[in-house]
Amino acid sequence: MFVTPAYAQAAGAASAPSFITSLVPLLLIFVIFYFLLIRPQQKRQKEHRNMLENLRRGDHVVTAGGIMGKVTRVKEGEDVEVEIADGVKVKLVKSTIASVISKTEPANDN
Repeated sequence: MFVTPAYAQAAGAASAPSFITSLVPLLLIFVIFYFLLIRPQQKRQKEHRNMLENLRRGDHVVTAGGIMGKVTRVKEGEDVEVEIADGVKVKLVKSTIASVISKTEPANDN
């Protein structure tokens, strides 16, 4: 049960990894997250913002709650008036509109 001198001696001490080599995996993970998660989400947000800015009367929309309707009035602020049935109009916040089903053509100046 005695420990022989060969086992008692410490093996060659491994050098500690440098700061840069320990930082490389973290940077690699961040780059992957940026291209797979952050960048596509920013693109989707930009498209949604553009869709809401181009919203006009007559567009058929779907809200985040699943209500389908036709835009009857777009106000300057964040309000939109949507007709969900004959004679039934509701006020919505623009950001709750999930998608535009069909766009109306702009009126001609002629």
